[in-house]
Amino acid sequence: MKKKFSPPPYPYEQLDKFRNLAESLPGGAVDLSIGTPCDPVPEVVKRSITSEMSLDSARPYPSSVGSEDFLKAASEWMERCLKVEIPETSIGACIGSKEIVTGLPAVLKLRNPDKDTVLYPAVSYPSYSMGAQLANCRSVAVPVDEEWRIDLSRIDKNDIERAICLWVNSPGNPAGAIEDLEKITDWGKANEVMILSDECYIEFTWETSPKSVLQSSKEGVLAVHSLSKRSNLAGMRVGFYAGDLELVNYLREVRKHQGFMLSGPAQNAGVAAMNDQAHVDEQKQLYLGRLSKLMNIFDSLGIETVMPEGAFYLWIAAPEADEWRLVQELSKTLGMVVTPGEFFGEKGKGYIRVAAVATDDRIELLEQRAGV
Repeated sequence: MKKKFSPPPYPYEQLDKFRNLAESLPGGAVDLSIGTPCDPVPEVVKRSITSEMSLDSARPYPSSVGSEDFLKAASEWMERCLKVEIPETSIGACIGSKEIVTGLPAVLKLRNPDKDTVLYPAVSYPSYSMGAQLANCRSVAVPVDEEWRIDLSRIDKNDIERAICLWVNSPGNPAGAIEDLEKITDWGKANEVMILSDECYIEFTWETSPKSVLQSSKEGVLAVHSLSKRSNLAGMRVGFYAGDLELVNYLREVRKHQGFMLSGPAQNAGVAAMNDQAHVDEQKQLYLGRLSKLMNIFDSLGIETVMPEGAFYLWIAAPEADEWRLVQELSKTLGMVVTPGEFFGEKGKGYIRVAAVATDDRIELLEQRAGV
C-alpha cells in the first residue's frame, strides 16, 4: 500500500513558544519572523477600494484571467518598471503569488505527463518544494554557491531530463541574492526546461535596477509577480503571471476550470497600486532604513551582518552554527522573533532570517533593549 501524503507542520507555528517568550518582555514581542507588511495600505489604493465602482465589482463574477483594466495596468507597469513590452494576452491574474507557486507543478505535469521533477534552489522559500509534493512530483534541490545563487553546473543530467520546471527567486528569499537571469534563461532553452521566476521582491533592490527574467526572453519563461510586498496588500491577495504566450494561454484556460478568480475589488485595488510608483519608492526607503538599523543592532551583539542585494531580509550566520540557540536568545533578551534557517532547506541550517517588517517605533524598542 502506497504511503498517504501527510502535510508537514506549518513552519512558522513552531515559533509560537519563542513568540510567547518575547511577549513576556515589557513592550512585548517584535516579530521579525514572517515577511508580512506592517505599513499602511497606500492612500491611492484605499480610495480605490472604497469607491462605488470597486464596491459594485463585488457583485458579479470577476474575469478569471483578469479584467481589461487589470491586464493593461500590469502590462504598463512592466514596460515602465522593467523596460519590457509584454502584451496583455501574455498576462493572467492570480490570487497572490503563493497559490500559483504551489499550484503550477500540478498543471504543468498534466501538460507534460512524461516529466515528474521540480527543480528549485536548495536554500529558498519552502513553497517551491511543497508545490512539487502536492503535485506528486519529485522535488530536487539545486545547490547554491557561496553567494546563495543557484549553481546550474551541479544539476544532475537525469534530473534535467525529468524536469518539468526550474524555480528561481530573485531577489531571493531568504538571502537577498540577485540571480543571473539571462544565464538561467539560456540554460532553460538549451535543456528544454521551463524557467519559473518568482519576482515578488523585484522593486526592492539596493544597488541595481529591477531585474526580471522577461528582460532576457519571453519564450520558455514565466514570471510571477505579487503586490503584497510592494504595496502592503498581502491581505488582498493580488498577483499576476506573465511570459511565454503558449504557457500563459494554457494556464488561463486551466484556471478557468479550477475556478481561480481574483475578486473584483482586489483587481481594482491592483490597478490603482500598479499605476502609482510613489508609494513603492517611499516603502523602499523605509525598508532600507530598517535593514540598516537592524544591522547596527546585530553589530552591537558582536554578530556580523551583510546588507542583502535585494529584498528586506537579513541572512545571518549564527554563532557556532546554532541557529535555534540564537533564536531563543534573541527572543529572551531582545524580544525579537526571527526565523531559523532550516525552514528554508537543509543547507540553511546554521543561519537565521530577520525580516525588516516592524514599524520604526518597534525597531527603536529593539535598539533600546540592545543598548544601541
